[in-house]
Amino acid sequence: MLRYLVVAALALLSWITYLDRAAISSVKDPISAEMGLNDKAMGAVFSAFALGYALGQIPAGWCADRFGPRLLLTIVVALWSLLTGLTGLVQTFMALLVVRFLFGLAEAGAYPGTARAFYNWLPSSEHGRANGAVFAASRLGAALAFPLMAMLLENGSWRFTFYLLALPGLIWAVVWYAFFRERPGTQPSASTSAMPLSQALRTIPYRLALFQYFAANFTTFLCLSWMNPYLKQRFALSVADAAYYTMLPLLVGATAQWVSGFTVDRLFKSRLRSISRAAPAITGFVISAFGAALIPFAPDAPTAAACFALATFGVEVTISPSWAFCIDLGGRNAGSVSGAMNTAGNLGSFVSANAFPWLQSAFGSAGPYFFLVCGMNLLSGLAWTRIRIPQVRN
Repeated sequence: MLRYLVVAALALLSWITYLDRAAISSVKDPISAEMGLNDKAMGAVFSAFALGYALGQIPAGWCADRFGPRLLLTIVVALWSLLTGLTGLVQTFMALLVVRFLFGLAEAGAYPGTARAFYNWLPSSEHGRANGAVFAASRLGAALAFPLMAMLLENGSWRFTFYLLALPGLIWAVVWYAFFRERPGTQPSASTSAMPLSQALRTIPYRLALFQYFAANFTTFLCLSWMNPYLKQRFALSVADAAYYTMLPLLVGATAQWVSGFTVDRLFKSRLRSISRAAPAITGFVISAFGAALIPFAPDAPTAAACFALATFGVEVTISPSWAFCIDLGGRNAGSVSGAMNTAGNLGSFVSANAFPWLQSAFGSAGPYFFLVCGMNLLSGLAWTRIRIPQVRN
């Protein structure tokens, strides 16, 4: 029973994480107007978070393995919550870049810490559902951010909303430190592998895992950055309507996380254990590629939102098997191994945040960006045909 409470606490944290990071997209227009920023400057703001987040992954994963997820998560959650509030105080473009970079650096500890907690508390047969629950909650947090921010902006300034968003994380950090323990009284059976990051980086399966997670985040970060402004501008939507259409693909993504998590664990317990990670991931990338290719041809906002939802559903299906693979491979080094994968993923986010406005400016439309997403997803599905867990000694 206690391990389900741990999963629930980490799912709540994931919800808070994405609520905090998605909020910046909703306030793009008032920030741009107040500070005189164009789309390329806002792309730099979005990507400053992604860069800090990427750079912090491996150190955060090492700290999770070395000091445990209790201390790590307490510190990083408190830090990023304070930085969320500090976002509301910035007055200049450079200050905004620095705060968002540091915010990303602090948030980097969330999922490597979660991966290490799952290794400590859960058997391998439950890693799929646990990761599905955590990442489903993250998408619900992101989905809620858009209508919540729209409501708050109607009744106050964008600055005040960031002060409010700092509170949930601070409360969570206090409760986590007070009640969480590093391991259960009886340790469940965990994965038998314990591959250090230096060794994992020399294997082809892990290198392919890094590439496919780069591609996955290249797609998912669009939903947290440019999807809302893209729909608003292309179809001349109001703030409320854009928030509604942006929320739908994220809710679909949350559903995909549950589907993927249960599928991964069901396959793991069957005779198809060897493809329990690869089969859902391959399927997801093919679906995502199809959805992304359709977005430029959508004639109206509902159709575009449906195409985004299809692309999002597919790529979200790949997340749970990716993290389950890293926990399986890394074992007691799960924090650093998963952190390095998340580094690659968030480098994808960094590139995505900048590629969208640059490609749109260069070609006069966003079509080339979506075709690039399609191609990367197809290559990632192919990569998963080679991703298997090597046999290693403890």
